[in-house]
This record gives sequence, structure tokens and C-alpha cells, in this order.
Amino acid sequence: MSGKLHIVLHSHLPYVMGHGTWPHGTDWLFEASAETYIPLLIAFKGLEQRGIPFRMSIGLTPILCEQLSNRHFTGSFEAYLEQKIIDARQNREVFFATGERELCALAEMWEREYFKIKEFFDRELKKDIIGGFKALQDDGRIEIITCAATHGYLPLLGSDEAVRAQIFTGVKSYENHFGRRPRGIWMPECAYRPAYNWKPPVGEGAAFDRHGVEEILDEAGIEWTVADSHLLVGGESQGVYIDRFESLRALWSRFAESYVPPKLDSERTTLRPYIVSSTGRPAGTAFFFRDPETGLQVWSAEWGYPGNPAYLDFHKKHFPGGHRYWRITDAKADLADKKIYNPEWIERALDEQATHFVSIVKKRIEGGGVLTAPFDAELFGHWWWEGPRWLAKVAEKIAETQGIEMTSGSTALEEFPPEEVINIPEGSWGQGGFHYIWLNEWTEWTWKHIYKAEARMTSLVQRWIETGRPPEIAEPMKQAGRELLLLESSDWQFLISTWSARDYAETRLTFHYNAFNKLAEAIERILDGGSTSTEERTRYRLLAEQDCPFQDIDLELWARKK
Repeated sequence: MSGKLHIVLHSHLPYVMGHGTWPHGTDWLFEASAETYIPLLIAFKGLEQRGIPFRMSIGLTPILCEQLSNRHFTGSFEAYLEQKIIDARQNREVFFATGERELCALAEMWEREYFKIKEFFDRELKKDIIGGFKALQDDGRIEIITCAATHGYLPLLGSDEAVRAQIFTGVKSYENHFGRRPRGIWMPECAYRPAYNWKPPVGEGAAFDRHGVEEILDEAGIEWTVADSHLLVGGESQGVYIDRFESLRALWSRFAESYVPPKLDSERTTLRPYIVSSTGRPAGTAFFFRDPETGLQVWSAEWGYPGNPAYLDFHKKHFPGGHRYWRITDAKADLADKKIYNPEWIERALDEQATHFVSIVKKRIEGGGVLTAPFDAELFGHWWWEGPRWLAKVAEKIAETQGIEMTSGSTALEEFPPEEVINIPEGSWGQGGFHYIWLNEWTEWTWKHIYKAEARMTSLVQRWIETGRPPEIAEPMKQAGRELLLLESSDWQFLISTWSARDYAETRLTFHYNAFNKLAEAIERILDGGSTSTEERTRYRLLAEQDCPFQDIDLELWARKK
């Protein structure tokens, strides 16, 4: 049996539709679509046309799918692409007038690039990015997996009902978009919590028994997921974000002194899946574990592949337009010292790096097994412009190499069925392996809001059920559920901790908390026999238009299970 490479790309953005444009808001969605999702689809199309086999798993979070299929997305995205073309053209005219020939050529490159993306979106995808990925899955090229509905950070959510609502809503959204049930799921931030007598980490809540995350995944019919290697084999966790955010390095320094890496367990290997059970009762969900060696080669911006001096620099942008014309030059170079990008250097760098990566993978799995390599999809194209081309190069090299094949999660599970039931500790793929990025002195207040809203939602649903599920308040209650799911998004804590869009994250979290509570107040008044005001009804209609994912949300998910 050949060794298998299981690449997992996790695609996600928080809900930004109707909540700003630039610098924070829908431009994030447009950037990711133009720089990551469509370039990946273009790379996959190229592999298909050349008859090169490839297979991998791609996670598209439910909240991302809801946005890409939103009726407002297409027209706004096309206007965004057209503006990028206009900006490149105007840059070219200025560079030509000032005699900057190299920059003029790069402006022409950007004009061609965005025209190609726009043409692919219009003609190949028929303005349907989700449909492009679905077609690849239907053809057996990729396996699409789901996620928690809004990327809620599962270990810290305040109740099993909250975890269940995130996971089951994600499963239902997947069914709506892809016409089948998902077999795999990406746990947000690869974060896991076993069953135990859990006490809320903030506030004054009492401890109570909690189900392990794996139990709720099994209840939802999920067959497999991915976790970080240190949860399986011990050792130091290598955080996937710390190289990219100075604030995380500063934050980590406060926790590092008390961090003691778990002892290494040489009896376990990341090259096969395991059944994880924290209760002694075997659940049905298999866990694949991240391979740390190959992960660092791709993740590290400082000494990994994306840090090649020839590659396009992410941070230095030309205004107006925001196009990038400079190369990395040196990871520690100031923006003023960046040199002009040279596209002619890229092919050789990609070829060398793809060859190196495949050689590492082959060596790791020369005795058989499946090597799992999970990455944020937005690394490929958005952060690392050449990334989609590198991924295609890897597929080419593997097709030429004996003893190694690409695979997807469900196929790997069939070829390497789990043979051992284990328990693993709580943790994530953040530096140090725990929750500090999402729970720290800057974010404690966010969890207090979340826990209050979760408890109130469960109480509302219980009252609604006990009063015979009156239909006149079902839709406002569903909107309250949407606001709660949006409130629970782990993106808000991440953006606060990284300082990358802290004001936006704090504003958004407060917005959804207040929106939820206003709805809850009105619903409680109706349940008490009262009525709502014109102002409240207008607010509901505006919220229902603005925050409109998950139209068939199931209120029963928040009901306490007997």
C-alpha cells in the first residue's frame, strides 16, 4: 500500500455581509475570494486539464458558504474586481509617465490577473464559487468538510446545547449547499475538549458535567476530524499564527513561563487515525493528527516556504488600489527596503520547494500510513500569493513519484481504519496548545457576554416549547438564534488578541450581544402575554435583512436534552 498525503485546507471568514466594507468588512470576503478561493479553483482546473490526479480535503465553513451564496455577494464582488482592474490600469499609466518600467510591467500583470479572475468567475464558475467546489467534490477530486456554524470556539462555549447548535447547524447548512451529508468536520482552531466536570473560566457559574466534543460530533454523524499532534504524542505545540502576529508573541510571553510541554509518547504516531473517547464509551468519530514537520515547512513565514525572498511581500501595498509591487527581500527588512518583485524568479523557487516538500513527505511515510497536513486555505494566495501554484506543483510532483499518493479524509479512513481507542487532553493548535489566544485578559469580557446570552437562549427555547411553540414568535426566535451564533464566532477573540482589527471585533461582538438581548426582551414580553412596539418590529425586520444566514435554523437544538 502506498503512503498517503492528506492535505486539509480550512477556508473561513467571519460574517461581514452588511457590516462594513473597508478597511474591515466585505472587502475581506472579496479579497479571500479573489486571492484564495478562485485561484485555488483555477489551479485545480489546470490540473484537471493536464490529466494530473489530485485529491485532498477542503473545509468551507458554513458561515463562509452562507456569505458566498448571499444574493448581495455577486454584484458587489464583480464591482470589486472591476475596481481592481481600473486601479492597476491607473497605476500603469502613472508608472509609465514617470519612467518606472519595472513597476509598469507589474501593473500590467495585475490588470491581466484580475481580468483572468473576473473571467473565470463569470464564465467557468457561472458566478458561483460554491458550485465550483461542489463540482470538484461531485467528480471525486476533493472532499468538502463542514465546521461549526460560525466557527465558535467549541471548548469554551458555555453549554452542550451551544456546542450542539454550532455543530448541527453546520451540518444542515452543508446539506443545503452540497446536497449530501458531510463526513468530516474541522473543529475551529483544531480545538478539542474532553468530557469532565467543567466550570466556566469567567464569571461565577457553578461546575457541571459536560459531554466531550467527540460525543456531540458522533451524535451529528461526523466520521472524522483533525486535531493537533501535541494532543496525541505530547511535546511542545508549535502555534500556527505566532510567526505572523507580534501581539501574539507578546501575549505568549506571559504564558510561556508556566507552560510545561507534555511528555512525548513514542508509542503513538500521527500517521494513522484514532478513535477518541473521553468517557470510556467508544464514539464513532475518528481523529487525524497534524504532522508537525511538514506543517512548519508551509506555515512558518520566517523560515518556511512562504518566506522565500523572491515571493511577493504581503504587507507593502501601493495606494491607490492596494496592489503589491515588492518582494519579501528579507523577512526582517523594513517596508522601505523591499525590492521590486520579479515574476521570472518564481517558477524555479516553486519547483524547488515542491520537490523538497514531496521528498519530506515520502521520507515520513516510507513505511506506509497517512500524513495529515492541515492549513488555513487563506495562506494560499492571500498571505502567500504564489501558494496555489505551489500546491499544484506538489500535485504534479506526487503524480510523478512512486510510493506516494494524495488522498481525502474519508478515503484515508477507509484505507487506514482506526485500530485504537484513546483519550487526549484539552487543547488547540495555538502556541502552547491551549486557549490563551481566545481567552486572556483582553477577551474575558467577551465570554461573560456569550455565557449570559447562551443561558438566556436556552431558557427562551424551553419557554417556547412549554407554551406549545407559538408560531408567531418562531421567526424572531430564529433571529435571536442567528445573533447568538454570530456572537459566538471565535474570530472576535482572535482579532482582539492579534490587534489586527480589534476595534471592529469589539464593535461586532457588542452589536450581536445587544441585538440578541433586544430580541430576547421582546420575545419574553410576548410569552408573558404582552405585545411589541413598532420600533421593536422595525428593528427585527432590519436585523432579519442584515444578519440572514441559516434560514432554516432549528430552535430545538438549544433545548435541554432529557
